[in-house]
Amino acid sequence: MRIGDAYGEMILASLDNPDILEIVERDDGTIMASRFGPAYYLAPYPKWPGRQRRALRFARGRILDVGAGGGRIPLHFQQKGNDVVAIDASPGTIEACRRRGVRDARVMRIEDVDASLGVFDTVVMFGNNLGLLASPTKAPPILRRLARVTSERARIIAEGTDPYSTDDRGHLAYHERNRQRGRMGGQLRIRIRFRDIASPWFDYLFLSRRELEEILEGTGWRLIRMIEDDGPYVAVMEKARGS
Repeated sequence: MRIGDAYGEMILASLDNPDILEIVERDDGTIMASRFGPAYYLAPYPKWPGRQRRALRFARGRILDVGAGGGRIPLHFQQKGNDVVAIDASPGTIEACRRRGVRDARVMRIEDVDASLGVFDTVVMFGNNLGLLASPTKAPPILRRLARVTSERARIIAEGTDPYSTDDRGHLAYHERNRQRGRMGGQLRIRIRFRDIASPWFDYLFLSRRELEEILEGTGWRLIRMIEDDGPYVAVMEKARGS
């Protein structure tokens, strides 16, 4: 198994075959086919989950799409006339975005967002990308960084999953394993696999509402709305007063 841009190679391959599955490996040996696959990452707006379409009424102004995947978010906002910048740590996904017509797509990690991108009014993190906060220690600096590159009226619209809304014994055992190692229950350690390529291991953070509110304290953001349907939620955050 080679280590490389498995996610990007999967997205690029899906431009010709959107029925490809996304395979996620967890550090306890569990291997899963993700509900978020290439067909989802490339989907047109009418096929997006209802929670995402409802959440977009909170988007405004200049948009930063974090974890751009196949480019569906920036393409949607381009069509609406918004100025939008798409970023992703995966070179392959940014190449896919450009091939699909995203005008401003850049290889960049969320941890590296800075003033060179300009000022944004909305940060979008769909496709469970709230998980890119990674851990309770990495999340606050990332959120403060996003506060510095956004306007006073800015919002973050981010999709996540409550890890505890399950009765799956395997997931519950994993939560307990995490806690025994001093990690949050929903602090996943995963990698993406595609054909003979595996991505490096990375942390991906699933949060309950209470945990999210705790992580937001002191970061310049506050939770104003949770939009839920079957499965994941979309959290809408805005600048806290005085930040």
